[in-house]
Amino acid sequence: MVQGKARGRSSGVLLTTVLGLLATLATPGAAAAAGACSAAQRDGDAGQAGARCGGGAPSRVEQVSTGWSIPWGIAWLPGGRDALVTERDSFRVFRATPAGARAEVGTVPETVTTSGEGGLLGVAVDPRWTRNHYVYFMHSAEEGNRIARMTYDGRTLADYTVLVRGIAKNRFHNGGRLAFGPDGYLYATTGDALNRDDAQRRDSLNGKILRMTTSGAPAPGNPFGTLVYSYGHRNPQGIAWDSRGRLWEAEFGNNAFDELNLIKPGRNYGWPVCEGECDTPGMTNPKRTWPTSEASPSGIAIVRDVVYMAAQRGQRLWRVPLCPGEGTGTPTAYYQGVYGRLRTVVKVPGADRLWLSTTNADGMGGQPDGSDRILRVTVS
Repeated sequence: MVQGKARGRSSGVLLTTVLGLLATLATPGAAAAAGACSAAQRDGDAGQAGARCGGGAPSRVEQVSTGWSIPWGIAWLPGGRDALVTERDSFRVFRATPAGARAEVGTVPETVTTSGEGGLLGVAVDPRWTRNHYVYFMHSAEEGNRIARMTYDGRTLADYTVLVRGIAKNRFHNGGRLAFGPDGYLYATTGDALNRDDAQRRDSLNGKILRMTTSGAPAPGNPFGTLVYSYGHRNPQGIAWDSRGRLWEAEFGNNAFDELNLIKPGRNYGWPVCEGECDTPGMTNPKRTWPTSEASPSGIAIVRDVVYMAAQRGQRLWRVPLCPGEGTGTPTAYYQGVYGRLRTVVKVPGADRLWLSTTNADGMGGQPDGSDRILRVTVS
C-alpha cells in the first residue's frame, strides 16, 4: 500500500509537470523561447544535440513618445541617456530621451525626397563620440544617395562632410541602414535602386553591404579592396551583430520571399538570380525566409542571441532565435496588426530592452503626419 501510494504520488507530480509544460508552450512565443534547436535548425551540428537557441521573449510594451512622422533611423549616444532619431521626409534630426522628451537638433543639408523610400534614412553614432562628436547619416541628394558625417556637440548638428557618393537612388529600393560593427568600422546597406543588375556588379555600390572607415575609405580586409563587403542584395534595411560578432541582415524580397541572411565577406546573396533559396552555384542562401505578405522587413536588433525583425507589410515584430552553428530556431510573431507598420528596432544600451518605431504616417500607412510613435519593448 505504501509503495502504491508512492507510485500514485509520482504519477501525479509527473502529470502536473507535463501539463505545466504544455501550458507554457501554449503561451504565444513561449515555445520558441523554451525550445531546443532541431538538427535541421543547427545546420548539421550533430555534436550540439539538444542545444538551446537564444533566450528571452517580449514581455511588455510601453509607449515612449508620439507625434513622429516616419522616424527612420535610431542610434544611441554613449551611455544610453539619449538617442538620435531621423525623420525620413522632414529631414530633421531629434534627440530623444528614454522618458519620452525630444528636441530637434538640426537637419541634414542637401537632403531631398524621392517621393517614396528615399530621404533622410539611417544614423550612426561614432564609438568615440565623446572625443570626436562624429555622427553619420545616409540620405538622398540630387545626384544620388550619400553617406555623410556631421558633428553633434549635445545640442546642435554642424560641419556637414560627404564621405561617400555614387550610390544610385530611385523612388524605391534605397536601402539606408548605418551601424558600427564590433570591429569599429561603419557598415551601410544599399538597395538596387530598381536596377537589379547592379546588385551583381561588384563595381557598383548598389545592392550591397558596404564597410568603411570613418573617413569613408574602404575598411582594411574588405574582400575586393573596395567599399563592397557583400553583394547580391535587393533592398537591405536591417543589420545587427550577435554575441559571436557575426553580422545578420534582413532584406525585402520581390514578390515571393523576404530574407534573413548571415553575412560573410565577399559572399553573393543571389539577387536577382535568386529570391529566397536556390541551388545556383556561387549563391549564398538565406537562413530564414518569409512570404512578403508576412514580413517586408526593415530594421533588426539582437538581444541575447535573438533577432528581432520589424515588419512593415506584415505589421508584426518577428522573434528569431539564433542556434549553435549557423541555424535559427522557429520564428514567432508578436503584436500582429496592433501597431501597424513597424520600421526600426534597436537595442537599448545596457538593458534587455528594444526601441521600436512605427511607420504609418505616409501613403502606404494611410495615416496623417504625426501619427507615428516610438515604443519600448522589454525582453525577459
